[in-house]
Amino acid sequence: MALGLLLGLGRAMRRKRPSSLQILSSKRAPRDYYKGKNCKSTGFHTRKGGYVVMDEKLPSYVVPDLTGFKLKPYVSQCPRDMTSTGATAAAK
Repeated sequence: MALGLLLGLGRAMRRKRPSSLQILSSKRAPRDYYKGKNCKSTGFHTRKGGYVVMDEKLPSYVVPDLTGFKLKPYVSQCPRDMTSTGATAAAK
């Protein structure tokens, strides 16, 4: 009898997780909880319902000058078979 009680308690302890370890999602949270997609805001909302975009918050991309670059931006999905050179054959 005592052994069955102890086994049942042990089984119950293994099944339950502490609430601090559970992942908070919109299904386990209050009704007005919105997790979002980890995006940065690019501006702010005004009092009258508008939205002002701030140039400081917009991402700026630095692209190098690629004139005279030998490689092309396209990568084929069907690559050609490569033959082994002397260096790779010697390494084997």
